[in-house]
Amino acid sequence: MINIEDFIARLNIIMNYYQLSAALLADKINVQRSSISHLLSGRNKPSLDFVLKILKAFPEVDLYWLLNGSGKFPKVSVKKDEYTPSSLFSKEEIMNPTESKLIEPLQNKEDLEIERIIIFFKNGSFKNYKA
Repeated sequence: MINIEDFIARLNIIMNYYQLSAALLADKINVQRSSISHLLSGRNKPSLDFVLKILKAFPEVDLYWLLNGSGKFPKVSVKKDEYTPSSLFSKEEIMNPTESKLIEPLQNKEDLEIERIIIFFKNGSFKNYKA
């Protein structure tokens, strides 16, 4: 269960960060102004719909920070992997691997046969297919 007083404090931090009044916040997330007023006064608790609207309108807000204070605001964006094929190899090495310094030139077409294919999934699992 979330602590309402702490949730209200974090909501005030968001409003101060974006320089929004309660009325402007209500307009921004498309809720009635009275619902913001009731929330800020502690009369009502935030609904799931309200929390989702905050997250949608303000992508810098982290769900866990908003609900229980863990994490940071604004949330730190995670950098994508800096090691892409274009950063590891030149365009010529990618387009012409037989001319690459990293790969020995192929002697015959039999060297081009597929040995296996590995598919990596976002959840960390993979499938390994052998020819």
